[in-house]
Amino acid sequence: MERKRKVYAPFSQTSEAGVTQTPVEGYIDVSQMIYPTVSTGVVNEKGQWSGVKSDDDEFFAFTKYLAIANGGEILSPDTGTVNFIDMTGFNDIMIAIKPSASGNVALEAVMGPDTNRFANLNPVNSGSGLRGLAKTRNTNFNDLLFTDSAEALIGNVWNIYVIQAILKGQKNLQFKIVNNMGGNRDFEVAFMRLV
Repeated sequence: MERKRKVYAPFSQTSEAGVTQTPVEGYIDVSQMIYPTVSTGVVNEKGQWSGVKSDDDEFFAFTKYLAIANGGEILSPDTGTVNFIDMTGFNDIMIAIKPSASGNVALEAVMGPDTNRFANLNPVNSGSGLRGLAKTRNTNFNDLLFTDSAEALIGNVWNIYVIQAILKGQKNLQFKIVNNMGGNRDFEVAFMRLV
């Protein structure tokens, strides 16, 4: 959109001549063009394009697990094509679980499969939780990831949980889900990442 506006010209010819007061009509017309801009990313310090992350629009990596025995565990996602979650650029994650009946499960965020590398490290200790120091003054290594030993789920509906911040930046993430419902159960699991 183009528009004109008047702007005082302090370095006009009269100012150069030594006139210290504003002359009559010391303003000039300036054409001003205003363009809308949208930032979709930047070129990072490595010279590579880095786009702006946004929340996932929908849940992804839907995986079905059939007849998981009591005490049995599953690692999700495991769709055949998607077998880990990359949290690079994301802060939070939502996990949705739909069991075939109500009951308890244990949930733990773990290192993804050893078929996927972590940055440039391969193989990784798959299925294991990460340990380290959180942003406190603690001097002992602790579990850094999410662990819940007994979470009650309602059967035949999606139970959705939001996990904030503690999984930020994890490059090779899976969730270990242990069936503690007292019998064989089917599970569906899906994920959504949030910025």
